[in-house]
Amino acid sequence: MAPACLVCTGPVEEFLDLGRQPLSDAFVAPGEDPSREYFFRLALGRCAACCMTQLIEVPPAERMFHQTYPYRSSSSAVMREHFARTAERLLARRRDPFVVEIGSNDGVLLGAVAARGVRHLGVDPSGDAAADAAARGVRVRVDFFTERIARDVRAEHGPADVVFSANTISHDPNVNSILRGVAALLAPGGEFVFEDPYLGSVLANTAFDQIIDEHVLFFSVRSVVAMVRRAGLELVDVERLPVHGGQIRFTAAHRGTRPVSPAVAELLAEEDDQELHDSARLAEFAARTRDRRRDLVVLLRRLRDGGARVVAYGATAKSATVANYCGLGPDLVSAVIDATPTKQGRLTPGTHIPVEPPEAFGPGKADYALMFAWNHAEEIMAKERAYSESGGRWVFYVPEVHVV
Repeated sequence: MAPACLVCTGPVEEFLDLGRQPLSDAFVAPGEDPSREYFFRLALGRCAACCMTQLIEVPPAERMFHQTYPYRSSSSAVMREHFARTAERLLARRRDPFVVEIGSNDGVLLGAVAARGVRHLGVDPSGDAAADAAARGVRVRVDFFTERIARDVRAEHGPADVVFSANTISHDPNVNSILRGVAALLAPGGEFVFEDPYLGSVLANTAFDQIIDEHVLFFSVRSVVAMVRRAGLELVDVERLPVHGGQIRFTAAHRGTRPVSPAVAELLAEEDDQELHDSARLAEFAARTRDRRRDLVVLLRRLRDGGARVVAYGATAKSATVANYCGLGPDLVSAVIDATPTKQGRLTPGTHIPVEPPEAFGPGKADYALMFAWNHAEEIMAKERAYSESGGRWVFYVPEVHVV
């Protein structure tokens, strides 16, 4: 019996199995018993009814998003600039708005909102991230955003003129509750703006590492139109974003309150032309994913057997998928370089590769660097220019396996 869609309860047809995987941010501390790691089957399917692409098995949210959740949105200069521009855009058309962010993390966006004296509230389940946001002057409620929480927020603060979210709506299997909450919280004429990975970009780039425990849903325009309609909302605009390997900024509003941008129909037509939801297209993506695994393992084994030292750059959530799917342990990748202090000195989830600080990387310290954080490649390679200039090489696997 096919699993039920998380959005509409229709039948979900599986098309890709990435095998047994750990939680992508569950780094193993020194002395911790690795046998206690949580694993699940990471597989992807498509709903035959509403076209939503989604995980077949979803780990409990409390295991992924908790007090010590390590990811910080402000860790990248590119993303800091992106959110600063986004804050300006959200505030440009409104006087004295109330802005609510779902999944506010360390307050990189709301910090810019707070700096202008604008009323705001972040809702995020991670206490540590909320503390970082508070240090920026951001007000945060530590909780998961649900319909109940949204109604509490409205009762206490009034309706929201803008509800914003980045890389959060696609993370929650309780998305219908979130959207009902947004509809209840939005003021008349308000807008809901959310940015998430785009299925079209994942397929086009063979970016199989975007499939992680946290990415429960993969949005297309067609699936989002159906999804928001269930909560009484309407998709009124879409915009492509270059960040994180290709995202869409979706804008929704109460049905009938705003004109629908021609961009929505244009991208819907493009999805139809590309047969984005076709079973054959999804099967082809699965086949290319298996090819990438084969090619990457062959390359890394050849480099190891030739005496080269290979490290990886970026202990990202995505890297857990690649390392575990491809079986990359310390025998092939001796270390992962990452600037996040809470990850340093630990071992990667499932594959147990040591995580080392950037000081452990540079000229003469590695022959090849596997670019796990490929969505930040330009920023990283500019920072590590001395490594490249000394003859160090970079290994990529998106959109295909190659060395630069």
